[in-house]
Amino acid sequence: MSRDLIEDYLNTHLQLVQSVERLTEEQLKWKQEPGSWSVTEVLTHLADHNIVVSFRIRDILADTKAQLPAFNQDSWITGQHANEGNAADVLRVFGSLLQYNSLLFARLSDSDWNKSGINFKGESVNITAIIQGFTAHVQRHLAQIERIKAAAAVAATSATAPNVH
Repeated sequence: MSRDLIEDYLNTHLQLVQSVERLTEEQLKWKQEPGSWSVTEVLTHLADHNIVVSFRIRDILADTKAQLPAFNQDSWITGQHANEGNAADVLRVFGSLLQYNSLLFARLSDSDWNKSGINFKGESVNITAIIQGFTAHVQRHLAQIERIKAAAAVAATSATAPNVH
């Protein structure tokens, strides 16, 4: 298997850490509107997604032939009161799971990487594609975090701007 694939997978943790390293607790929990996600909720979603992907990979390797599970991301975020969590804790879990999975990846043969399962859309996906998809998913959410940070900065500037009549 390509070392680049595993390196890109592992690098997602550093990218997330760097994206949020200068944010205050208030900035991490800020929401543009009630139905939108905060940075902490985005991070929690990515940890949840990592758990689900980890299960999917292990299910494929176990050759269970069961349809790979989907999950309702919004319900998971709401149900676990994600915005009350701590972003640093979430990032530690995310990074630990990446490391744990990388140990598994190092043991896989080329044929293991090509093993596949059926996703919730009814499509066949192999382990390589799942890892590539996970890494791309993190990249999309890194862009979301940047949008949240920009919106929060605008809101903060508007809140502190003097009213001129």
